[in-house]
Amino acid sequence: MGEQRHGGQLIADHLAAEGVDALFTLTGGHISAIYDGCRDHDIRVIDVRHEQAAAHAADAYGRLTCRPGVAAVTAGPGVTDAITGVTNAFYANSPMVLLGGRNPLALEGMGALQDAPQIELLRPVTKRADTALETRRLREVMDAAFRDALAPRMGPTYVDLPMDVLMTPVDTDHVVAATAHRFTVGPGADPDVVAEVAELLADAEAPVVLAGSGAYWSRAWDELDALARTGQLPVYVNGMARGILPSDHPHLLGLTRKQALRQADLVIALGIDFDFRVGYGRPPAYRDDVTVVHVDPQPDRIGRNRPVDHGIPSDVAAFLRALLTHDARFARSEPSAWLTGLRDDDAARADAREQAATSDASPIHPLRFAREVARFVDRDAIVIGDGGDIVAHTAGQVRVEHPGHWMDPGPFGCLGVGAPFAMAARHVHPDKQVVVVYGDGSFGFNGMEYESAVRQGLPFVGVIGNDGAWGEMKAFHERVYGAEGMVAQDLDQATAYEDMVQALGGHGERVERARDIGPALQRAADSGVPALVNVILDRSYRRESAAAYGA
Repeated sequence: MGEQRHGGQLIADHLAAEGVDALFTLTGGHISAIYDGCRDHDIRVIDVRHEQAAAHAADAYGRLTCRPGVAAVTAGPGVTDAITGVTNAFYANSPMVLLGGRNPLALEGMGALQDAPQIELLRPVTKRADTALETRRLREVMDAAFRDALAPRMGPTYVDLPMDVLMTPVDTDHVVAATAHRFTVGPGADPDVVAEVAELLADAEAPVVLAGSGAYWSRAWDELDALARTGQLPVYVNGMARGILPSDHPHLLGLTRKQALRQADLVIALGIDFDFRVGYGRPPAYRDDVTVVHVDPQPDRIGRNRPVDHGIPSDVAAFLRALLTHDARFARSEPSAWLTGLRDDDAARADAREQAATSDASPIHPLRFAREVARFVDRDAIVIGDGGDIVAHTAGQVRVEHPGHWMDPGPFGCLGVGAPFAMAARHVHPDKQVVVVYGDGSFGFNGMEYESAVRQGLPFVGVIGNDGAWGEMKAFHERVYGAEGMVAQDLDQATAYEDMVQALGGHGERVERARDIGPALQRAADSGVPALVNVILDRSYRRESAAAYGA
């Protein structure tokens, strides 16, 4: 007869076998057995103040490790609170597993406390949603959740865990073993098609490489570097691909992407979606006669929103390795006039932006704020963007030197990721600088998580670009309805967010002069506790943006 272990212990056994060293959670009786199991394996339980934050933290863990992050939440409102974070991970293709408590199967349909149709709610925003119906099969169900979370494209999965299934002890000799069947090699491209792409590169006069999150998830940084250098190609990145090439890479450009896409005769799209971030792949954002090669491991994402000339279902790194075997066909020894022109235009745009970024004006210009944050951030820092306009300003100036070291919500555009992402980053990389750039609106979503970070010794530096408004939305509302009809767009710059953080046990400062930003950020870092610097910006500044209505 084997050892007797309850369901929560079997869950923890599986987490440990998967290499999971942290569980993000908010306590609830339905899932207490899992906490008991985590003690057997020294799995760190990081608890938060809202289940949405637990899901966001698991999302960040997945992005940073390329292994599923795990969150556990109680039944009913615990699960529904987490759905927003799961949805954000779904659209960002982040591997994560949500464990949801559920009322005992014996009470099914009787109207128990916190009863909800959890599987039905999670199914549209997960790759898999299962209910564990028997304690002996828990390891099998968990294995399926991890397997699907990791299969390309990666994403979140959900496991519904009835309380009686979790609490029942079973003989380990009778536990159904996990299959551990995982893909080891991603899908590859047809060799003939790869050869045709090499010919297209050789003949193109204005080629562009677009690298998206799929290039990051496939760890294609070495291959992308080799392609860019061999073919003398301009590279533009978005999503989790920021940092896949270092900021000083000679082929990485940023400020001329719209111009380049409008003029390109060949676009090599690597693991991207043709969504609002890249003009949906359609004219006038692209030439009518542009040739498009779209590479993605998920076939049904290829050619979405626009026709493509070659749709290649393949792991991005595998495709690039195959393409590089034809390097003699498309190699260039010198930069083309096309690449040189884009580099010159990129530099000119950076110079024009620098004038505003060095302004000593009061109130503080947002670009000066961004410049000071960029100067503070070190080369190994993990930087998290949680906001609208202010994050766009800052993203343009912060140098990201390593893969996975810039994180923002992703295409779902979900505010509130800042503190949860930072806690996960501090756990995964305890020796790295972790910085969150907030808008004053976004800070309010999960500001109480500073208490979670203080209590559990997870320091990071947060900085608010405070324009006293929902800035991106205010600009949109003003353009459409006029300044006289301003409703639900303004916040109060007098609100002392820094005092709130101090009251929660952290470090807080308010800054109103540009020259004080850098020293305040350094004091925040030196405090050794979760910190917030509240920087008051010029609330009259407007950044032109179309993101509010997706145009």
